[in-house]
Amino acid sequence: MTDNVADAPLAGTPSADNTPTENAYALKDFLKATVQDADRNNHFELENPYTLEINLPDHGRVKAKRGSMVAYTGDFKFKREGMLAGGLRKAFMKAATGEGQSIMDITGRGRVYLADKGKRVQILRLAGESIVVNGNDLLALEDGMDYDITMMKRIAGMLTGGLFNIRVKGHGLMALTTYYTPLTLRVRPDAPVLTDPNATVAWSGSLNPKVKTDMNWGTFLGRSSGESIQLEFTGKGWVVVQPYEEVYFQAS
Repeated sequence: MTDNVADAPLAGTPSADNTPTENAYALKDFLKATVQDADRNNHFELENPYTLEINLPDHGRVKAKRGSMVAYTGDFKFKREGMLAGGLRKAFMKAATGEGQSIMDITGRGRVYLADKGKRVQILRLAGESIVVNGNDLLALEDGMDYDITMMKRIAGMLTGGLFNIRVKGHGLMALTTYYTPLTLRVRPDAPVLTDPNATVAWSGSLNPKVKTDMNWGTFLGRSSGESIQLEFTGKGWVVVQPYEEVYFQAS
């Protein structure tokens, strides 16, 4: 089975002259092109570019974005992560950002399938590195990975969403989502990178972005270009952006 549904043959492909054959669009062809691959049983697995399969043994556990489950086989329980999980500081950040509403614990045995609004799923294996992910784009996190919630206070009053980011570090697997194919930009001491916060997905944990604003009367009168707020990354690392503005800022 192909890893990429976009590359798979369409069910019932017509003949070369575009004349439907007798067996065109047969149900069996559709099922063959889209069937779940039972031969692959890695902990995190891409069933297609938009669907993550997680295989859990008995009493297995994983953290995932709340509401991302689309199907499962086996026996699972889905529970919103407790506000006090991770200590008092993390509880305060959850309360301030609403992040506690967006993460759930999945426990049980079997296969669970996750997706988020048709976004592409990217599986990453961390080997001690640190990565900061936009709170909207974290799909799943292997049990035992360390994570913390951060907030950009300077732009808190300008946000209508996407207030928080999640810093993940340690050894293990995680999955994030992007609209369409992401682009990674290298950040060097002599070449800072500026991004649209609405299109920024993740960045290396060594970077601490600064908020750069270009406010004027046109901004407040609704006549700005829409690019009044940027994130400026300096130092050495990388930043991932997507060709889509996922969160919106308000000029107030």
